[in-house]
Amino acid sequence: MSSSQKSLFEFAKSIGAVETIRVNEMASSQQPQQPASKYSTQTFRYLVVMDFEATCWPEQDMKWKTHEIIEFPAVLLNMVTGQVEAQFQQFVMPVENPRLSEFCTKLTGIRQDQVEGGVPLKTCLPLFGKWLKQVLGERGLVLPKTDPGNQSGSVAFATWSDWDFGKCLSKECTRKRIEKPACFDQWIDVRAIYMKFYQHRPLYFGEALDKRGLGFEGRPHSGLDDSKNLARLITRMCKDGANFVITKDLRPFEIINK
Repeated sequence: MSSSQKSLFEFAKSIGAVETIRVNEMASSQQPQQPASKYSTQTFRYLVVMDFEATCWPEQDMKWKTHEIIEFPAVLLNMVTGQVEAQFQQFVMPVENPRLSEFCTKLTGIRQDQVEGGVPLKTCLPLFGKWLKQVLGERGLVLPKTDPGNQSGSVAFATWSDWDFGKCLSKECTRKRIEKPACFDQWIDVRAIYMKFYQHRPLYFGEALDKRGLGFEGRPHSGLDDSKNLARLITRMCKDGANFVITKDLRPFEIINK
């Protein structure tokens, strides 16, 4: 260092423009910080993951037919541990087309005797509501827009696409004049987050699992198994750094659901 450089350095040091750091002292006084867990940055502590199964027919037989929910499943996913802590499953009795098509039975594995032993959708909704209230209450969780003191909530619904809540449940409740619980008006579309995060549009749910090296566990198109596998995919996406936020709100101008 030349004399002119040394003088400049000494002047900068005297006015505090240069900080002297002793490496050994810093190492002994500070512990290296651990990187924050990607789970800890999640918007919600838990997700209620759902995937309805509904009456269906071959495409050529679909004319004038409407879908009715025949399996109403849910799993409660802990976003910190990645574990499923509770589950719900209720078979639902269709009334508009009470006889399941052979196509539907083969696709979903749901039998005629199971739906005949089920309950109407109007009865299923309060049964699910009772289960939901219990599992959320045990953990001190609230859904978005249900508590004035915590409007954003600590738990949210998650589905693969907007079909389950935005079309299937909504349209069936309208047709049957069933009051749909307002909590179903906000949800997370996992497919939308998947496509944005990975910059890939999967043709179907199974492909999304395969792309992440997961594979499907159980029976495809079993609502409960689909829900469990969606929870597995969410957990993997969390590890990769994806954040899960509400993607659809049917009451965007309301602070609290009424």
